[in-house]
Amino acid sequence: MIRFRQFLPLPLATLVGVSMVLAPVARGQQAPPMTREEKIANAMTAAPAQLANEATIMDWPASDSGQPTMLRPGTNGWICYPDSPGSTGNDPMCIDKTWQDWMSAYKAHQPPQITRLGLAYMLAPGGGEASNTDPYATGPTADNQWGHNGPHLMLIVANPRALLGLPTTRQEGAPYVMWPGTPYVHIMVPVAAK
Repeated sequence: MIRFRQFLPLPLATLVGVSMVLAPVARGQQAPPMTREEKIANAMTAAPAQLANEATIMDWPASDSGQPTMLRPGTNGWICYPDSPGSTGNDPMCIDKTWQDWMSAYKAHQPPQITRLGLAYMLAPGGGEASNTDPYATGPTADNQWGHNGPHLMLIVANPRALLGLPTTRQEGAPYVMWPGTPYVHIMVPVAAK
């Protein structure tokens, strides 16, 4: 469910003072600002501990034109973001290099140049809301399949034609394609909360 409201007009997710921040935020309300330590702890809930412990933790920029800031350096090439401050729910994420490139393209409204499989984790309890058809939707419409995305993995492939025939409607407990027919198409794989 990538919908990064500030860094990316999003989901790319959609990315901690533990019990307070892990509780989903009611629609239309903002969670109180997190401290640096809370952001790091929240970001680390997005992926398995072994990966998150070595990941770089970045914070969302203060404006759409700003750049993310580093909260903690890492060593494994992964980047984790805390809950996006402009989204509903709790949607921290950890992304690999392919997804980092995808997010840069998304922010620039350019097609990403995907050359290998990419993996992103959004395993924290809560999740967020997004359209399953429109990468830049900011709310529900009659035809954009707006809905809740709980904990999940995201896969991106170099050849989107490989996704033809997979379900394109959000479903619980089974993979489906998000944003089909767009340059930002990817597979959503729902999982149980960690």
